[in-house]
Amino acid sequence: MPDVGFDKLAAEIAAIAPAHHVGRVVRIGRGTIEVTGLGRVAAQGDLVEIAANGQATRRGEVLNLARDEVTILPDGAFEGLQIGAAVTLVGTSQIAPDDSWIGRVIDPMGKPLDGWPIFRGLAARPLRGQPINPTQRRVLGPRLETGLAVFNTLLPLVRGQRIGLFAGSGVGKSTLLAKLARGVHADIVVIALIGERGREVREFIERVLGADGMRRAVVVAATSDQSPLLRRRCGWTAMAVAEHFRDQGKHVLLLADSVTRFAEAHREIALAAGEGGALRGFPPSTAHQITTLCERAGPGAGTAGDITAVFSVLVAGSDMEEPVADILRGVLDGHVVLDRKIAERGRFPAIDLLRSISRALPGAANEAENTLISAARHRLGTYDRSEMMIKAGLYAKGSDADLDAAIESWPKLDAFLAEDEWDNTAASFRRLAACLRVDGGDAVSGSEAT
Repeated sequence: MPDVGFDKLAAEIAAIAPAHHVGRVVRIGRGTIEVTGLGRVAAQGDLVEIAANGQATRRGEVLNLARDEVTILPDGAFEGLQIGAAVTLVGTSQIAPDDSWIGRVIDPMGKPLDGWPIFRGLAARPLRGQPINPTQRRVLGPRLETGLAVFNTLLPLVRGQRIGLFAGSGVGKSTLLAKLARGVHADIVVIALIGERGREVREFIERVLGADGMRRAVVVAATSDQSPLLRRRCGWTAMAVAEHFRDQGKHVLLLADSVTRFAEAHREIALAAGEGGALRGFPPSTAHQITTLCERAGPGAGTAGDITAVFSVLVAGSDMEEPVADILRGVLDGHVVLDRKIAERGRFPAIDLLRSISRALPGAANEAENTLISAARHRLGTYDRSEMMIKAGLYAKGSDADLDAAIESWPKLDAFLAEDEWDNTAASFRRLAACLRVDGGDAVSGSEAT
């Protein structure tokens, strides 16, 4: 455990408020409670603590304000709440990250989940921070080494880029995120496990991420059984932690799993506050919540570092037109689609290259590399369009030169998409070129080069 300096103890003491405003519960409704006595001092989004008879104090958040009453959404079940129970106003939603959080697992309130004491940083930051002025931001940076051949070549990830990882359940999404956490060249990795199954949190940390991955990581976790307040806050807390390190000039890799659960948590809160469902049950404010979260990532300004972000999206039934997926495709700098059929035949990561795109291209590659990328996509697309005919034995070799080349290249390209990085990006492109060679000829045919 690191030494505790006087400045950290002073920060802990300064966070203790000498006095609090206290209200009383006057009505317990379906999902919310009404409190009197705080209407003139509380602000929208403030946190409160609710005293429950014979049970531990629970937290809540201010949803609606009136002159004499405020509406509060409790963080947890209603058992034990009584009319007249004391409600203490805690104040604004803030978090105070610290460098000592590296290697730790915390909850969305900044409390430790790994059994060791944790100290707050010297300065608190707003949980719902503002994106950097777009006119002051840098452009996307150089290509990053990722540890995965497909991301080093066909789907390049550059510094400050924000991509979406679209996948159904059980197709290798968490494993791919862990590989990126271990392999991407970054100073700090911040991982948000939003609404994750409780048993999988420890498994992800110990088995999937591993000790090497945790040495430079901060994990923020809110499990699926916790309240929507904590699940939504998990995304904001992880982003605030990433911004803390970015403002020190560091390159931060942010992995959020998943934005879908973040949006679902917001839906519960918004419906409790009286907002109507519009987008397949999602309230209109969902789009704003998602876009403001994503826009906080990206390139920094001035001496600040960058936040390279990967936001996972749970796509039920491979429906890429569902609201959360549709919103994210429009705001991110690329999307990667994991396909269940590819996973079922045993290829991991199960990336469907033809449905995936990196908006860092063509700038992230030189002319020769872009030619190889175009050729690989052309070969895979040609094979995909004729796959049923090929497997049915209806195609005669020699009928189409492009299709002959695609048939020969397809097994090699499919294996290439599953490769871990052997050396570096240049080595990956050499292997990609080898995959495109047909009968000892050039990697790219004349028609593909044009």
